[in-house]
This record gives sequence, C-alpha cells and structure tokens, in this order.
Amino acid sequence: MSATPFRFKQFDIHQDRCAMKVGTDGVLLGAWVSLEHRPHAILDIGAGTGLIALMLAQRSDAMLIDALEVDDDAFEQCVQNFEASDWNDRLFCYHAGWDEFVDEMDDTYDLIVSNPPFYTADYRAEEDNRAMARSNFSLPFEELLSGVPKFLNPGGVLAMVAPYAEEDKIIKLAAQAGLYPKRLTRVKGHAEAPFKRTLFEFSSEESAPETGELVIEKERHVYTEDYITLTKDFYLKM
Repeated sequence: MSATPFRFKQFDIHQDRCAMKVGTDGVLLGAWVSLEHRPHAILDIGAGTGLIALMLAQRSDAMLIDALEVDDDAFEQCVQNFEASDWNDRLFCYHAGWDEFVDEMDDTYDLIVSNPPFYTADYRAEEDNRAMARSNFSLPFEELLSGVPKFLNPGGVLAMVAPYAEEDKIIKLAAQAGLYPKRLTRVKGHAEAPFKRTLFEFSSEESAPETGELVIEKERHVYTEDYITLTKDFYLKM
C-alpha cells in the first residue's frame, strides 16, 4: 500500500494505516458545517485520519479542537497528521471509544462533528477492509446522539453526515435526545441520481430547519459550481 499522503492545500493526510481513507463524506462535512457561532471548543467523534478536525482548524479560530478515535492504527496516524500540521498546538486526539468518553469526560464544546463509521447494506459490497472497519468500529446512531447533549454548551451545534436513507430515523433519535434539526443538506452524485447522503446540523432549539440540496458532478470528474465553491479552499485542483 502506498504511503503517499493525500495532499490538501494547507495540510497533508497520511492514511496508509487507516482502513477508512479520505472520502467525499468527510470533506463535505468539514467544508459545509457552519462556523457562524464562532466555536471556541470543537470535538470530532470518530476522527479517523483527523481530516475533519484539520479542516476545522484551517477554517476556524477555535482554540481547542479535540478528536476521538478508538482504532489503534487510526489513532496513531491521526496524531501524526495533527503534529505535522500548522495547527498542532490546537489539536488533540483521545484514544478511546465514544462510550468511554461519555462515561469519563466532562469537557464541553460549542461544536461537535461526526462522520460516524456507519455500517449499512450499502457498504457490504465495498472492499473488505473498509467493510470490516465499518463493521468492527461502527457507532450506532442512537449511541452517538444520546451521548452528545452532555457535551454541548448552550447554543452549541452537532453536525454530522449519514446516509440519506437514515435521515428520518436520525431526526427521530435526535429528538429523543433533545436535539432538533437546524440545517439539512441532501447530497447526490449528479442531477439524475438519487440522494445518497444528508448533512445535518442539530441544536437544542426546536425550529423549522433550513434545507437545501447539493449536486457534486455535472458529469464524470466535472464538478458543479456549488461543489467547487464549497471545497476550493481544500482540494489542490479546485
């Protein structure tokens, strides 16, 4: 397996030891999540390579960006990527599972983000190591959402990405935890494709959510203006 890192404009991601590589889901979430409330402290649950935390370090003035990763190899590589970045003084990764973190930690955050390692039927045809990673380290949505309120400061936001097919289920589970959709963007690969992902922002305030759609490509490797605008600060060729 090649050890060549995935290069972004302001940082590199080494990922040769991570089953879950840099992917569109993580880049979308890291670029899409709103920072209008100027979060001082951020938590990334299931950090993997550290991609989203690094994107938020680039985008924000947050003084504390914590990450959480349970897999041994991914944790070590996340730490490596953090230490090699320009923001290493603001980034820290815990080596623990979400259940341990919920039981043992009391820190609070203004923004919590997660590209959770969900495992659904959509992924059973993927290459073995990716499917195994999702199966072994998957974080049930109910477990993720039920634990978040403990760590959210007043006015705080949870942002996550998940399969579009799970959207209604996730909104119901969030409501049981006292979290309500603030912003939803449904994502499809091209104009004629079905929706594949939903990007969510939740808060403790119940209101009509802002909704939108994002189409990634006009045709193969020809990206829409919306996608280019969203990701141009990160991808080298955008």
